[in-house]
Amino acid sequence: MKYYLVALLDEDSYSYVETIQRSLSNKYKLYHELPTLHITLEVIGDPDLEKLSTIINEIIKPYKKFKVSVNGAICFDPPHKSVNLKIDEQGYIIRLAKKINSKLAENGFLVRENIANWDLHISLANTNYAAREWSVPEFNAACDATKQKDIKTLLKVDRIELWKPINNKKKMVIKSFPLKSF
Repeated sequence: MKYYLVALLDEDSYSYVETIQRSLSNKYKLYHELPTLHITLEVIGDPDLEKLSTIINEIIKPYKKFKVSVNGAICFDPPHKSVNLKIDEQGYIIRLAKKINSKLAENGFLVRENIANWDLHISLANTNYAAREWSVPEFNAACDATKQKDIKTLLKVDRIELWKPINNKKKMVIKSFPLKSF
């Protein structure tokens, strides 16, 4: 089973992005319950969860809550049909993602081979867990409308979590790793 190491937003940042997500979902009738907003840092195949937890704690120990810059929208074409906010790959977020990837690979974990091919993003709407499949014209319209909004803002990350890929918010979180306050 694959597990996901994700960065989560603080309450104010989450609320801001959720407004955008809810608008898309309502307009296209995509979700009964909105998926949790997050930034995927790493995908890990069949990990030893105890060893993984120890390594993640070690990696994030010096990290404080940090800001990420949103620089517009990025869309992933069918079959994903995913509309996302693009995260600028600079500063804490990219250093953290690269450090996690290399440290886990060094310790024998199954992780992505080429992190340079990964676009950091926050998924607003896609086909995963949607109440219905949206059409290609709907996806294209949502993508274009989100891109036209030209969203540029700073969001604050306050914790890292390890998730199982299930659509049950109570059971998907395996472990939470809070970041230090400023």
